[in-house]
Amino acid sequence: MTGPAPSDADPAAAPLIFLIAGEPSGDQLGARLMAALREETGGRVRFAGVGGEQMTAEGLKSRFPIHELAVMGLIEVLPHLFVILRRMRETVTAIRALHPDAVVTIDSPSFTLEIAQRLHGEGIPLIHYVAPQVWAWKPWRAKKIARYLDHLLVLLPFEPPYFERHGLATHFVGHPAVEAAAAGLAPEEPQGPPRLLVLPGSRKGEVKKLLPVFAAVVRGLAPRHPGLKVVIPTVETVEDMVRAQTADWPVPVAVVRGAEAKAQAFRAATAALAASGTVALELAVAKVPTVVAYRFAGIVGLLPPSLLGVPFVSLANLIAGREVQPEYLQRRCRSEHLLPAVERLLSDPVARADQRQGYRGVVEALTPPEGSPSRAAAKCILDSLKG
Repeated sequence: MTGPAPSDADPAAAPLIFLIAGEPSGDQLGARLMAALREETGGRVRFAGVGGEQMTAEGLKSRFPIHELAVMGLIEVLPHLFVILRRMRETVTAIRALHPDAVVTIDSPSFTLEIAQRLHGEGIPLIHYVAPQVWAWKPWRAKKIARYLDHLLVLLPFEPPYFERHGLATHFVGHPAVEAAAAGLAPEEPQGPPRLLVLPGSRKGEVKKLLPVFAAVVRGLAPRHPGLKVVIPTVETVEDMVRAQTADWPVPVAVVRGAEAKAQAFRAATAALAASGTVALELAVAKVPTVVAYRFAGIVGLLPPSLLGVPFVSLANLIAGREVQPEYLQRRCRSEHLLPAVERLLSDPVARADQRQGYRGVVEALTPPEGSPSRAAAKCILDSLKG
């Protein structure tokens, strides 16, 4: 994706939107949002802020690399705390100097919502894209963010009431995974040797926890599937880490980056082993049979899954109301549990077909009336500027 400059004779007259994304998934959302805003305004829009390589491709000049923010969990954050706080101060200072028409913060709540809170009351519309998962834990956050945000754009259809009851204008704009669904990412049954997608997360803490477990699963699968190939779609922040840790795997491993490479990997996949999160929902929308695994960081990591406040962590399972994607969390996130689950999907076409059947209805539930989530989000932002 590339983004031309506004074609208006007076570019400075176009609205200036300050975007902040703190990790690769937010960078992808931000890039699509930029393209949609440009389309909705006929190019009469300007951007500033913080983003990654995809937002850069859309024309954003990021104020610093977002890999400085892509950390999680107390132990991982502490060594980077002074850098993160400095970047937070610099970002707030830049916004005050530019006084943009709106600030749009995208996910990464520990960074972006702190910035929004510091800017409250300064006359700049504050819009947050991707709601904190208050329906899973920390429900009090809904009331807190309603005190300083002006508008909230949410990805899931059941989220608005959690925030509207506290007076925060909230709109369901659809999940970005359905934008890929329109392109028909995966055939019903890929042909040729089995290909396993391995997706250990986009943050170093996730990769550190999950990739050794996933490696043990692959080593167990190798003698059972002589032609097995592994593809790992990854992102800039962890690419080097992933390459180093998969160099000695006993099967061919392709580490790929970028939206098109990821789409191709999805199309060719027989099955996937993935960290819980947005990517697991993307796999469901793309009809890729998937096993989901995760180990939570911090205090949440000490809780049994039954105390997390929701019956599932996979969004596809939550929307479907049952376990379509097998989940292995916390102590069950071990190779001896994951191996037979992945083996079943690689070996049994009926199991794969059953999971694809279970994905029906997920796309419809995640699609906004506008069809495109990015366009719906762009329209909401532009409407808030008119207001």
